[in-house]
Amino acid sequence: MAEQGVEVDHSTINRWVLKYAPEVDNRIPPHLHPTNDSWRVDETYIQIKGEWQDLDRAVDSKGNTLDFMLSAKRDRQAAARFCRKVLKAQHTQAPRVITVAKNPAYPAAMETLKAEETIAGETALSQSKYFNHLVEHDHRNIKRIVKPMMGLKSFNSASRTLRGIEAMQMIRKGQVKGISQGDSVSQAKFISEIFGVSA
Repeated sequence: MAEQGVEVDHSTINRWVLKYAPEVDNRIPPHLHPTNDSWRVDETYIQIKGEWQDLDRAVDSKGNTLDFMLSAKRDRQAAARFCRKVLKAQHTQAPRVITVAKNPAYPAAMETLKAEETIAGETALSQSKYFNHLVEHDHRNIKRIVKPMMGLKSFNSASRTLRGIEAMQMIRKGQVKGISQGDSVSQAKFISEIFGVSA
């Protein structure tokens, strides 16, 4: 904006983020490559109004983002709710194996999901911090973007902002059909196209 000679206050940009970030997240799913059936699930933390909140995230074995969920709790119900959310995504498929760290909420959630037949009974659960380094590394990219912000003031604004961050990360990773990782020109063109504006 500065290059165009337009002065914009940071609060204006924040309003744009809150309005358009969820829209990006809503519009990209039909354009995403399918992910594979090997899930890596882990949680990290985001500070909202001075309090740490749980951010569950999942990637496949190639590092492609499956989904995320911001939650006030870290328990069996939240873990099961997150897995159901991942399954509903247009670009994901039912897991053959789910790799998690040592969080006890996930084995309990798996029991719930198998009992209600949300996931197949033969779906394997692997608890290994070493094999989950892929999703832990992916957390760093999100934290790198969130850290310089002036603070997330509410759960709702944090959720909306994270939706945009996660969506843009998927685009940057090359998860969108026809767009290569690192191709910033095609990425910008894609955003313009899904909003129906000229690049």
